[in-house]
Amino acid sequence: MSVLWFGGDHNPEQWPEDVRVQDTELMRRAGVNLVTVGVFSWALLEPREGEFDFGWLDRELDRLDEAGVGVCLATPTASPPPWFGAAHPDAMPVTAQGVRLTHGSRDTYDVTAPAYRAACERIVRALAERYSAHPALRLWHVHNEYGTWSHSAHADRAFRQWLRRRHGDLTALNEAWTTAFWSQHYSDWEHVQTPRATQYLANPAHVLDFRRFLSDAMLDHYLAQRSVLKAANPAVPVTTNWAFGGWVPVDPWKWAEHVDLVAVDDYPSAPGAGAAAQTAFAADLARSYAARVPGGGRPWLLAEQAAGVVYTPGRTVAKAPGEIVRHSLSHVARGSRGAMFFQWRASRGGSEQWHSGMVPHAGPDSRIFREVCELGTALSRISEVADAPVQADAAITWDPESWWAMGAASLPDSGLDYLEAVRQVHRVLWRSGRTTDFVRPDRPLPELPLLVVPSLYLLSDRASEHLTDYVEGGGTLVVTPFSDIADPRGTVRTGGYPGALRELLGVRVEELRPAPDTELFDTGLGPVRGWTEAVRLTGAEAVAVHRSGPFPGEPVLTRNRRGSGTAWYLSVRLDDTALGALLAGIGPQGAGPDATADDLRPAPGPEGGPGAGEPGAGVEVVRRADGDLAWIFVLNHTETPFRVDSAPWGLAPGAVDLLTGSVAADLTVPGGGSAVLRGRLSP
Repeated sequence: MSVLWFGGDHNPEQWPEDVRVQDTELMRRAGVNLVTVGVFSWALLEPREGEFDFGWLDRELDRLDEAGVGVCLATPTASPPPWFGAAHPDAMPVTAQGVRLTHGSRDTYDVTAPAYRAACERIVRALAERYSAHPALRLWHVHNEYGTWSHSAHADRAFRQWLRRRHGDLTALNEAWTTAFWSQHYSDWEHVQTPRATQYLANPAHVLDFRRFLSDAMLDHYLAQRSVLKAANPAVPVTTNWAFGGWVPVDPWKWAEHVDLVAVDDYPSAPGAGAAAQTAFAADLARSYAARVPGGGRPWLLAEQAAGVVYTPGRTVAKAPGEIVRHSLSHVARGSRGAMFFQWRASRGGSEQWHSGMVPHAGPDSRIFREVCELGTALSRISEVADAPVQADAAITWDPESWWAMGAASLPDSGLDYLEAVRQVHRVLWRSGRTTDFVRPDRPLPELPLLVVPSLYLLSDRASEHLTDYVEGGGTLVVTPFSDIADPRGTVRTGGYPGALRELLGVRVEELRPAPDTELFDTGLGPVRGWTEAVRLTGAEAVAVHRSGPFPGEPVLTRNRRGSGTAWYLSVRLDDTALGALLAGIGPQGAGPDATADDLRPAPGPEGGPGAGEPGAGVEVVRRADGDLAWIFVLNHTETPFRVDSAPWGLAPGAVDLLTGSVAADLTVPGGGSAVLRGRLSP
């Protein structure tokens, strides 16, 4: 029987017994079937080194099991107790400035410190021995949001060992890091340290390798815990939850094959329509990490989200009515095995006392809890969709290492933002009603009609070969500015940009031309500010050119036909409206590979796209299908009612909305509402 998990982080240790009893009753009312327990409980589970107290956890797991609520049991290693820091100060993290941090928050550990690794193994082994056969246990949750950096002596030693494995010897290391520059040549391994704070610009190759090292060091820490848990009971799945942010030195493409379930945390930073777009972005990324594991895919789960708020910079904004359900269903539409929250009950005190909860400070008599209950009912009604594949019709390359590399302070334009470049492409495809996969370019690429490569700074020869195969096989490839600038070491490819893709694209960029934002260029595709490039044709044809500015007539958009497909190169940064029009124009529903500049201009109107009430104008539509049976998720992020017509989505007459039981032909989704249509695909 298919089940969609629903619940959140449950912290019973923060509450008296009467509240714990009430919580199980409220979980039943809401339809909760899974809670994460013990994430930050190390100090209570092991109050003194080597002494354990599991009584409270025994009682809670038994209570949850009796209530029919499954448990995702966490290893508490993301937050060592105060006694650990006092006993092992060398295992506390050290900043790039050389400051050793102390206990008083979470994540105060050095993942490379032997004492920390030993303490982690001790608590994990104790948990595994006690609970691996508990009837409530559904899943192991290792650690929490890996991401703590350290520049300690322990990290130095581990980093040097990692560098030896990666580069072999100092000659190769010096070559990879271009250490001939600024007298940085290394003659002794002991002189190599983690990249500390320094007088001026850090060596970008040094920093990039350090981030790679951190990802591998944290993965090794995870694998050590997984080994203990699997030895105790191989049947229980093991995972860890990934946070998302520039501070996170984790490469999910590499980690995904080591988890039984890909689990992600998603906290949008923009309110309203922006949160909906960011939610879809996070869900498509998670599905792609899970689906593209070599040798076979994995399921994935939204492990954390905020119940009633959006955390915008400097302000916590309340979600509008319906957003709790829509954001959660957006994840499920894109493949999540359910919807989890942080946390179940909002804390009264502590550093996150103002973090949202499924049960807010106001208690169950509140709008937030009523909408949580509504979501629980919705998930129970659509659980049959759990195993149905998501239908995508476009792809975007995503490379965490390019993101890391473009964080260097030495780039030619501080406005170069890899994450925003990728998000923009996803955003405009999302607005047009398309569902997008993300792909790792150095692995074989999917047979989807459109593949966009946004500002892919680092590009390997293998990735170039895969992109060439994709185009020659009939795909439409779009490469955007500042792509294929450097090899995976971060060394610039000389001879003109892009490097490995010059032949495929049929262009040679001989000059990068960042410009003041006050300069406005007319390209025929839309207004351009901030970035242009000197493009020379070496086989491609110019589809659009500069119409004004200091370089009139120079190519802006080029097309190169190769095999059965077409490779496009865009050398400027367009706004959302113009980029959306361009991608729509060259896609399978537009003019296609023969598009002209006139075909690619934005249509009149503020959005240059669909009219109000149509899919793509605030109405999100995602399709999942299994054989000839399909489920269409319709999420109305506007205030305008949306009349459902299932025909454009390939459903035969007779489709029904699982949320209401209404026949699709008579269905109108209200503003802020949702529907999940089930029906047969038309022959």
